[in-house]
Parts: sequence; C-alpha cells; structure tokens
Amino acid sequence: MAEAQNIPAGSTTAGSIAVAAESTVATRMSAPPSFDVADFPVPHGREEEWRFTPLERLAGLHDGTASATGEGVRVEIEAPEGVTVETVGRDDARLGRAKPVDRVAAQAYSAFEKAAVVTVPKETVLTEPVRIAVHGEGGVAFGHQVIELGAFAEAVVVIDHSGDAVLAANVDYVLGDGAKLTVVSVQDWDEKAVHVAQHNALVGRDASFKSVVVTFGGDLVRLHPRVEYTATGGTAELFGLYFTDAGQHHEHRLLVDHNTPHCTSNVAYKGALQGQNAHAVWIGDVLIQAAAEGTDTYELNRNLVLTDGARVDSVPNLEIETGEITGAGHASATGRFDDEQLFYLMARGIPAPEARRLVVRGFFAELVQQIGLPDVEERLIAKIEAELEASV
Repeated sequence: MAEAQNIPAGSTTAGSIAVAAESTVATRMSAPPSFDVADFPVPHGREEEWRFTPLERLAGLHDGTASATGEGVRVEIEAPEGVTVETVGRDDARLGRAKPVDRVAAQAYSAFEKAAVVTVPKETVLTEPVRIAVHGEGGVAFGHQVIELGAFAEAVVVIDHSGDAVLAANVDYVLGDGAKLTVVSVQDWDEKAVHVAQHNALVGRDASFKSVVVTFGGDLVRLHPRVEYTATGGTAELFGLYFTDAGQHHEHRLLVDHNTPHCTSNVAYKGALQGQNAHAVWIGDVLIQAAAEGTDTYELNRNLVLTDGARVDSVPNLEIETGEITGAGHASATGRFDDEQLFYLMARGIPAPEARRLVVRGFFAELVQQIGLPDVEERLIAKIEAELEASV
C-alpha cells in the first residue's frame, strides 16, 4: 500500500502495487460494511480512511450529534416519458442493496425517512436526460436515492447539488444486464455547505457504467464512489474534476472492486487548486480479487496547483490477488502551473489572464467532454473560467 504524503507544489507521487495475502490494506475498510451505525466506532482522525478529513468541519455527521433540522434539502426530478419516479418508505425492497462502509454512510441510511427511486424499464433508450436537482435550504438532511436500469436500457442522469445544507446521503446505481448508464454528479454548493455521500454502482452482465463527478463548491465535500460487478463483462468508467478554492476541502475516495472475471475499469480524476489552505484529497483504490481473472484496469490522478498555500494528498492503491489479469496500472502527479506554456501563449500575443484560462481549460477539456451534454459542459467551462477570474 502506498503511504500518502502532503505534496508541495511541483512534487509527484505514486502508489504501489501489492500482491496481497491476508494483510489489511486501504481497500479493506477498518470495519465490515453494515447498516448499523453502532458497528462503526466514532472516528478520531487517526484512522486510515479519516486521517485526511477535518472532522471538526463535518458538523456532527461523524459522531451522531447531527440531526435533521430546518428545511434540509429540496429534491426535484424531471424525467422523460417512460421513466418511473417514486418516493418510497424505508421498507421498500429496492433499498439497501449496497451496504454503508463508514459511520457517516450508516448514519445517513439509518436516518432518512423517504427515498427517491428512479426506474428506467428494460430495453428503454432515453433520448433526454433525467435531471435531479438537490437544493439545500439551510438545514441538516439525510438522503437516499436509487437509480435503476432494466436489462438493455440506456440513460443519462444529471444530479445537480446547490444551495446551503449539511447533507449525508447514499446513492445506488443498479444496472441490469447490458444496460448503459451515464451519471453526472455536480457539487456546486454555497460556500458553507457540507456534503458527505457514498455512491454505489452495481454493474450487471455486459453492462456499462460511466460516472462523471464535478466538485466546485462547499466548505467540505467528501464523496465515496464505489463500483461492484454482479456478473461478467461489466465496464466502469469513473471520471472526475474538482476546482478547490481557498479554505475548501474536497475529498474523493474511490473503490473499484473487481470481484468477477473479465470486467474492466478506467479511472481519471483531475483537480486544480488555488488559494490559502485549499485542500484536495484523492484516494483511488482498485481491488482485483482472486476470482477476477481477465481484469483490465487503470487509474489516473492529476493535480494542477495554481497558487502557493494549496495542498494535495493523492494516493492510488492497487491490490492484486491473482496473476491472471489482462492489465493493471495507476499514476498520480501534482505540479505547479506550467510557466513555459504561459510564456509560449504570451509570446504569441495572448494576454496573461487569457493564456492562464486557456491552459486550465485545456487541462480539464478531456474530462468535460465525457459528459456529452452541451448545456452542462458549457456551464462547467463557464464556472471554471469564473473561478480563474476571481483569482486574477
């Protein structure tokens, strides 16, 4: 397992490849997954999965002192014809197919009252996206959502977070055989918001799952995307971009659990940081279990530090329990803004502020293009440029 480091601007770090026997590594949580909050001890910041998180900024989500207050969040769902949208109680059998892996996720599962279930019937191919707006109304909320696709269905889902709230949530993506799902999760919270969530993808036989996570706002955002394959032939692509400003803490902790033969995964996250005490954390865990022969996987993290005072912790981990794989690799790098690129553009008559925007826009371009929705792509590019304008 790779030991995480505080990486100054200009440094590069990478994880390690470990052939595991019975040792415990970062991909194995300190406690088994459970729906019971009591099964998880209150974190103190020394645990591997919590050591980068400023617990004092979690507003009590980690220790049980947070309770639903105020208006919480308002959820609005727009879905094309043929999609079923339901609000269900805790006893619905479609809930709880993926277990929480830490105390906050367990707290969210035990505390929500109603869940939203979005169902795309089998063989339905949507030509318009499902749009879910989660708007914070200033209180504390616990949420649960399920997005389920039947066999050979195809859909794009956009989940847009905005406003001010303290939110702990679980989101389950369930893909039937041959289904194709693209999910774009945008975290554009107000500056004081706290958002902690576990995203669970259950990928069926020959199904394709694409996740694009975009994080801009919030005081603290801690997301835990996870992928598990329920049959052979599944494909998962996890893309992400984050722009972390002064004082913000953005943390993305991924786990791809290759537990089934002949499945593939590709992970690529990029981040830019600016301002004093801007802190980004990226943990990429890929586990290839003994039964997962024929696995093909790769994970990448790149970080661009735009100013002094920003900090990045980037840790890719790859655990392999079988030698019968197609391929496996990972890479991580963090560096300062490239002055040579800036000079090249300025030497051709482009003013420094515009040249700076072009370089950062190019850095993020390949991930933004993965979204495939022009209105969302244009909005995110505009947001990136607005962030850069604020720093000039």
